[in-house]
Amino acid sequence: MSVRRLADEAVQPESFAFSSAMSGEVKRWLGKYPQDRKQSAVIPLLMLAQEQEGWVTRAAIEHVAEMLDMPLIRVLEVATFYTQFQLAPVGTRAHIQVCGTTPCMLRGSGELIELCKKKINPEPFHLNEEGTLSWEEVECQGACVNAPMVMIFKDTYEDLTPQRLEEIIDAFEAGKGDTIEPGPQIDRIFSGAAGGLTALTDEKAVTGKAKASSSRAAATGTKVPPSQAAKPDTSAAVTDPAIKSPSPVKADNGATSATAKSAPQKAAKPSLEDKNRPEGIERPAETDDLKLISGVGPKIEGILHEIGIFTFAQVAKWKKAEREWVDGYLSFHGRIERDDWVKQAKALAKGGEAEYIKVFGKKPR
Repeated sequence: MSVRRLADEAVQPESFAFSSAMSGEVKRWLGKYPQDRKQSAVIPLLMLAQEQEGWVTRAAIEHVAEMLDMPLIRVLEVATFYTQFQLAPVGTRAHIQVCGTTPCMLRGSGELIELCKKKINPEPFHLNEEGTLSWEEVECQGACVNAPMVMIFKDTYEDLTPQRLEEIIDAFEAGKGDTIEPGPQIDRIFSGAAGGLTALTDEKAVTGKAKASSSRAAATGTKVPPSQAAKPDTSAAVTDPAIKSPSPVKADNGATSATAKSAPQKAAKPSLEDKNRPEGIERPAETDDLKLISGVGPKIEGILHEIGIFTFAQVAKWKKAEREWVDGYLSFHGRIERDDWVKQAKALAKGGEAEYIKVFGKKPR
């Protein structure tokens, strides 16, 4: 476990007191416990202090200890043990906590972390120049099915792309964080299927509200929805071959029910004779390692070889129609564009790993 210490004395305020507005919340929490058990309120009171100040100061810890008749070391132990408490100043407008646990990492949280390094500061827990933003990588925040996701203050923002997170960060930096609707950033009800409901299709039964203009409640006029560029591709949720459609439900007379007929169907692969199929070549004596392209593994490389794709130069020349054909043939549904295979291939074809590092700032794969 990492060592957590209080911030340097240079940034510590001399005193702390709950504001008049926050004092009401303090009394409410203290009222939840018997007088001889009021120390149970230590975590809620530290959270209220953090909500008021933005971080937990030494003075706040001392104040809470005095309020609860606790030894100072006991409150200090709580504040330094739980990572939900920020022990140093964070961004005044947003502190972005990026989940880096396996489900989120597999769905692209590494790209979200790179964005935070670029837009805020190369190092976590460091402020941007204006002091308005900061970031850190955290462990699981419990929204795995909607990965990747981040938490800003008390709200989570899920199903993110780097483009959408950039829009969210820009909104918070401009002081307009309340214009971003928390939760999934795609057309999804809570943690329901990204491709739409196939069971419990009466949205009111799930949310208690009548169906809005989309499967989520309609945003107000002040909300900022994702731009077209920032919308994640969710078509894979319906047509991904790894997701098997349920078997048709037969009625008593043997007919397939209407419900079963409406189940999503697997999209047919494009024809190998299609005019948009990229031009293949005979296998050369030496082939490029296509696995250096992010998004291409051994299986995908084998399929590309089967259709005559062996070099970075071939991939670098793919036009939009050709990319769409390969995308459909591989049943990727957006990954080629999302990972920008063409840009990666151009760099690798031009100068190998050295050129790739120059363009992307990191080694391939």
